[in-house]
Amino acid sequence: MKNNRLIIFTVALIALTVIVKYICAPVLGLSGFSPIIAIALFAGMSINNKKNAFLLPLIALLASDVIIEVLYRLDLFSFSGFYKGQLINYSLLMLSVLIGWTVKGKSYLSMGIGALAASTLFFLLSNFSVWYSGTMYVKDFNGLMLCYENALPFYRNELISTTLFLPIIIMGYNYIVQGKSKLVIQ
Repeated sequence: MKNNRLIIFTVALIALTVIVKYICAPVLGLSGFSPIIAIALFAGMSINNKKNAFLLPLIALLASDVIIEVLYRLDLFSFSGFYKGQLINYSLLMLSVLIGWTVKGKSYLSMGIGALAASTLFFLLSNFSVWYSGTMYVKDFNGLMLCYENALPFYRNELISTTLFLPIIIMGYNYIVQGKSKLVIQ
């Protein structure tokens, strides 16, 4: 019975990721608004099996990217679900699982600090990767700073969405899987 509830919860996370990406990603002012870092933090905080903790956010992200790719190929979405640098972003997402391990079982404050740390680390490293491997910015300190500056709206949306979705995901897990109706940090 609990396995069925875990499957339902996982499908709900995938659906949430796809719906938010479908609505927000094409709108420049909403780009970066996504539950995926919150999912990775939740996985690190809540899943005892360390291998499975990495699987949940990877499954949610890959499934959403595949669905977006299918929609793109059907001319129902404005850009591809697969992109250059995707594997780097998947790898960087795993750092959020590690941050989730450090805040596991602690306070709401540590959960908030974890959300800030995960969003900030992802922002810094993913945009460093864009600067380092791309051709949009000159390869000097000013180019790196311009890359970060241009990405600040994405960071804002990422931080807001992580802070918003983390407690929602925890409550969803507690309700669907555990049968509880409150915010409990595992």
